[in-house]
Amino acid sequence: MARAPLLQLSEISLTFGGNPVFDGLSLVVQQGDRVALVGRNGSGKSTLMKVMAGLVEADSGERVVPPGHSVGYMEQDPSMKGFMTLGEFAQSGLDPSEAYKVEMAAEGLKFDPERPIATASGGERRRAALAKLMAEAPELMLLDEPTNHLDIEAIGWLEDQLKSTRAAYVLISHDRAFLNALTRATLWIDRGDVRRQEKGFEAFEAWRDKTWEEEDEQRHKLNRKIKAEARWAVEGISARRKRNQGRVRALQALRAERASQIKRQGTAAMSFEAGQKSGKKVIEARGISKTFGDRTVVRDLDLTVQRGDRVAFVGPNGAGKTTLLKMLVGQLEPDTGSVKLGTNLDVAVFDQTRATLDPDMTLWEALLSEQGLAVSGRSDQIMVRGTPKHVVGYLKEFLFDDQQARAPVRSLSGGEKARLLLAKLMAKESNLLILDEPTNDFDVETLDLLQDILGEYSGTVLLVSHDRDFLDRVATQTIAFEGGGRLTVYAGGWSDYQAQKRDVAETTASPSGKPKKSDAKEAAPTPKQSGLSFTEKHRLEALPSEIERLESEIAKLEEFLAQPDLFTQSPVKFQKGTDALVERQEALAAAEEEWLSLEEKAEAAK
Repeated sequence: MARAPLLQLSEISLTFGGNPVFDGLSLVVQQGDRVALVGRNGSGKSTLMKVMAGLVEADSGERVVPPGHSVGYMEQDPSMKGFMTLGEFAQSGLDPSEAYKVEMAAEGLKFDPERPIATASGGERRRAALAKLMAEAPELMLLDEPTNHLDIEAIGWLEDQLKSTRAAYVLISHDRAFLNALTRATLWIDRGDVRRQEKGFEAFEAWRDKTWEEEDEQRHKLNRKIKAEARWAVEGISARRKRNQGRVRALQALRAERASQIKRQGTAAMSFEAGQKSGKKVIEARGISKTFGDRTVVRDLDLTVQRGDRVAFVGPNGAGKTTLLKMLVGQLEPDTGSVKLGTNLDVAVFDQTRATLDPDMTLWEALLSEQGLAVSGRSDQIMVRGTPKHVVGYLKEFLFDDQQARAPVRSLSGGEKARLLLAKLMAKESNLLILDEPTNDFDVETLDLLQDILGEYSGTVLLVSHDRDFLDRVATQTIAFEGGGRLTVYAGGWSDYQAQKRDVAETTASPSGKPKKSDAKEAAPTPKQSGLSFTEKHRLEALPSEIERLESEIAKLEEFLAQPDLFTQSPVKFQKGTDALVERQEALAAAEEEWLSLEEKAEAAK
């Protein structure tokens, strides 16, 4: 059955600063589409999404949203001017009776609706914007990096919501696991061209590599042809004859074709180089604990980190991962216990807040200041792992151009700031890397490269990340924050950690599935565990009116379909009515089953 279009772009052209971003772009998003929008940083993904949302007007072309359809957009930096709290912003435009939807989303995304906007972090603002979009439930959702600033639990909640929604959506994300789980089609922006494949992100890299191989083959054939024709033009006397001027013009056309080809953006020349070997034992923590007020972050942790380990720390936002990192490297004293650092350590820190980047400095000054060089002087060279390099030349290795070298850091995008921070770290030798949320803002190709160089790095890595795929590819050991200051060490990455948790849960139960007697006290559910969550309470209250509405709609549809001549006189209306009836009957059955399940759970709690 043909799907109705929700958004259509026709012959869109757009230019920024004299450079074309898109030229003659056409695409359609239909009902049920679940699309990954991918491309290198700076390729125009966010710009295209803003064109799709109607927030950026194209120089030419047409954007069409059919009457009766709605498009919602979650931007990376939402404006909240005029609102006092995050909840007030998220509920704006909603009917008061639907305010509970924002409260449900706030619970899943982990932000406080009562938080004043003036004191809210950038991550909290983004989560409120995402909650607003989820509550509005447009037929097409445009999501620009929705997983940034979400912890793994919140990403899992969002993943479940998007799996169950009937809305179409277009996703920009660097999170491979998230894209693999949700998308069924891929839009790929490459040098101004937008290609579409009717397969999810899981098939993207094979498609990209095949496309580039074919392109390289065509370029190789073109170069051989130009070389052959150029030899003829130089050596063949006949080339100067009038009747062969066409062949000369053809050679000029071939050269013009080659010159017009846009070169693919390369990858940054990233490389972490370990200098002197550290001691075999890098960190030894014994019985360390840390408490803030009445909240215990870490309790009685014993941990030994050996040279070459890749240790990942996972847990909810605010669990204390960054605090633990600071204790392990000696930046913060534990309340109890001791931390002993190994010998010959050269530490390099990738800070998730980019705090080491002064926004008022230029990129040139940022690199010089890192090495204690006078930024007001005329120095144009820095030392890169013992070798002098020109500042601009080194910046080019990290995909910055000449003009950006003298631009202020504040003018950079999130991905560019992350690359600049890596450039600072990689200029010096290290044997202990502290990577606190390194994956935010990087494109897929840069993440691939970062994973590769970490695999080749002979030093030790301590890593905090919410990117499950990145954890699987990099970590050899995972330390999980499991509540109340309790930390557990698991071998391997994220998937290994999940599998081991399931194994532990299964071994604590008897064959009948009931907890062992020795674990009965520990396994007994607390009142909070056996009762309804905030979301479930709201859902239980809302379901009766939803069931009543569905029953009313079913009755009207049955009455409509009962007209004796409807099928023969209006077969299209009959089919639409039949489809609508089946859809509402399925929705009613699901709502009744959900109500029964929640009611039983509430009764059990009593």
